[in-house]
Amino acid sequence: MAKKEKEKNIIEKIYDYTLEDIMGDRFGRYSKSIIQDRALPDVRDGLKPVQRRILYTMWEDKNTYDKPYRKCAKAVGDVMGKYHPHGDSSIYGAMIYMSQPWKMREIFIDIHGNNGSIDGDGPAAHRYTETRLTKLAQVMLKDINRNAVEMALNYADEDLEPTVLPANFPNLLVNGSTGISAGYATNIPPHNLGEVIEATIHRIDNPNCRLDTILNIVKGPDFPTGGVVEGKEGLLQAYSTGRGKVIVKARTEIIKDKGVHQIVIHEIPYDVLKEQLRKKIEDIKIDKKVDGITDVIDISDKEHMAKIIIELKKDANAELILNYLFKNTELQVNYNFNMVAIVNRRPKQLGILEILDAFIAHQKDVILRRTEYDLNKAKERLHIVEGLLKAVDILDEIIKTIRASKNKADSIANLMKEFQFTEAQATAIVTMQLYRLSNTDINLLLEEQGNLNKMIEFLNSILNDEEILKKQMKNSLSEIKKEFANPRRTEIRDEVSEIKLDPRDMIVKENVIVVVTNEGYVKRIPLKSYVSASQEPTTLKPGDFIRGLYSTTSLDTLLMFTNLGHYLYVPVHEIVETKWKELGKHISNLIQISSEEKIISAMILDDKKTNLIMATKQGATKRINVADLIVSRYTKPVNAMKLKEDDELVSVIKDNGRAIFVTRTGYYLNIKSSEIPIVGAKASGVKGINVKDDNVVTCLSPEDYDEYIAIFTNRNTSKRIKISELSEMTRAKKGSTLIKKVKSTVYEINNAIAVNNRDMISIKIDGEFKEIKSTELPIMDLSSTGSIVSKSDVIDTFKIAELVEKKLELADGEDNSKKQDDVKPTADDAIEELTIDDFIEDFKL
Repeated sequence: MAKKEKEKNIIEKIYDYTLEDIMGDRFGRYSKSIIQDRALPDVRDGLKPVQRRILYTMWEDKNTYDKPYRKCAKAVGDVMGKYHPHGDSSIYGAMIYMSQPWKMREIFIDIHGNNGSIDGDGPAAHRYTETRLTKLAQVMLKDINRNAVEMALNYADEDLEPTVLPANFPNLLVNGSTGISAGYATNIPPHNLGEVIEATIHRIDNPNCRLDTILNIVKGPDFPTGGVVEGKEGLLQAYSTGRGKVIVKARTEIIKDKGVHQIVIHEIPYDVLKEQLRKKIEDIKIDKKVDGITDVIDISDKEHMAKIIIELKKDANAELILNYLFKNTELQVNYNFNMVAIVNRRPKQLGILEILDAFIAHQKDVILRRTEYDLNKAKERLHIVEGLLKAVDILDEIIKTIRASKNKADSIANLMKEFQFTEAQATAIVTMQLYRLSNTDINLLLEEQGNLNKMIEFLNSILNDEEILKKQMKNSLSEIKKEFANPRRTEIRDEVSEIKLDPRDMIVKENVIVVVTNEGYVKRIPLKSYVSASQEPTTLKPGDFIRGLYSTTSLDTLLMFTNLGHYLYVPVHEIVETKWKELGKHISNLIQISSEEKIISAMILDDKKTNLIMATKQGATKRINVADLIVSRYTKPVNAMKLKEDDELVSVIKDNGRAIFVTRTGYYLNIKSSEIPIVGAKASGVKGINVKDDNVVTCLSPEDYDEYIAIFTNRNTSKRIKISELSEMTRAKKGSTLIKKVKSTVYEINNAIAVNNRDMISIKIDGEFKEIKSTELPIMDLSSTGSIVSKSDVIDTFKIAELVEKKLELADGEDNSKKQDDVKPTADDAIEELTIDDFIEDFKL
């Protein structure tokens, strides 16, 4: 029966709520708790609750600066047991924070032992370290035992703790604060103690002063790690509204003297981990992101909190390197002011004037409470002294009365009855030892009475006269400034220095080989690596082949043109560095291109004065200066030529003064390139050759040493035609035939290449490559169809003369550097030395 009754009572206490109601209510309570009692500082003393409880507990335990150190574990345990019902790690963490001179502008905790480091190292466990308050921390607690602040019951309702510390200087500004709560965050930088006190005194004297007068005193943040703050506008906004942004930079020096070439970092930005910064600079050196750094050395010691030396090459541009480091490391950071603090139990964003006013109001309250306490004590003592003076005159009667009394209570009652003493006076007389009562010096009592009357008069003047109260406040602040103020560490600059960096200046200049394949794979190979390994076959995808191999430097740019009229702007240094034998990366890893987009041409952008000729499938053409193709953003394809519907770009070549269009059905049009207008990248161009049911296969612009055009047909035939035999015409004509028309067999041109007698041509037949000398192709006139090259279908052809000659030049250059041969072989000699089989082996799978 009792069990059922119990279950019934439990059921009656179960209530149904929606999840939204429960979560909203509980999170609201949680938010209020962490806002008011965990994460945000009080505007009056600048402390979070855990910090306040640590300082008060240590003061209460007399763990002060003039006493021996005590174990941190004891202090942590006392705080947790009495006032802060949370984990010991959070308490110890707050204690350590208040002891770290690279975090706090003025530390409150003196730790004996490992309290972490500016490198980010953690402290030793609290069972090993010892602690005590600093002298300045005791200033924060001064007069707390004189009812200077309101006390409240602790979480267990057993002990009283202060709701705020007396804080005789504006600690919120001096040490700043940082924290994140629910819906609010705070980020207040530390400031110079002397400047803040001077500004506070000025505000006391001039309560309506303007912000600019305060900022003439408080120049800006004064970080414990020093550094340089830039941005007057950001400071003005931050101090007026509570939000703003400034630049914080390391203090650096460039040294160039007697063979010493280095950058010295004397101070680093606030809240930056020194070792992490050093490693970042070391990584930049290793990755060669900037040229000239030889070593990065940390020489920090007790005198230098953070000092790093960057050793440089003798010819290194130190200013350029330093600017790069400012731009790409934490040598320069943004500091965002967000000055939020608890005001009247609510979070509020504050400007510097509001913070000073809140502190001044708090100090007035502290002084008034302390003065009232002292006044009451003085009055109580004066009352006792007056009683003692009266007692001295009638001492014999008093002694007689006390002896006649039964006990202490009876003595007090009799004295009050016989001599009209108050209870307090009678109690004081009774509790005094007899010899003291008989030997009491009347002069001493009279002197004390006079002093007490003066004190009471002075204390009343503080309570009744605002100016005297202000004077007391200013005297206290001045004493603190005199004893604890120290020089400013952070330099303030009005203007934000602009860091101008040309990305090219940051690139290590290196001779490299860039390889582009038909399928769009690219790779960058250091020249030395290529020369030593290029005799071995490279890796290609099945059916792919090398379309271009370029000897260039890491400072140059690769241009890749696609069939859709776009071009890819690829700085060479951004192409992945690989070995010759490796596959490389597809261009889509650098620039996203669609699956329909195919690479039709590639070249190195070396001469900005060069013009390019572009030709489309439908016969449109234009010229463009390569300078117009230079872009600053190149994460996606850029328009090179506006195309009509169903048209495609088929050729992009360097302008050598002539343009020869070749069509599928065997026509050519040979014109001067000057007939083609030079236009911008967005233009569509003009008609180059008149094609109706035909289309352009390619456009050529032969160089001076090119003597022939080699053509390849769909019937696997090929021939060479002397360029000199091609008639010169004018633009927009149909042109003349390049190959004999045969009624029974349709001959179409698949490709045409400008060659000379030393060139080699690669022919792709049934997936395999065959390399031949251009001289193996017969020289024929315009009326012939050419001779058979292969019984199998010829799929593709391209000229590899440039590849051959560059390979020979590089190999020869390597030999010369080793002083093995003073004579450079001619291209003809080299081709004889390196057989066709060698190149077949090199450029195939």
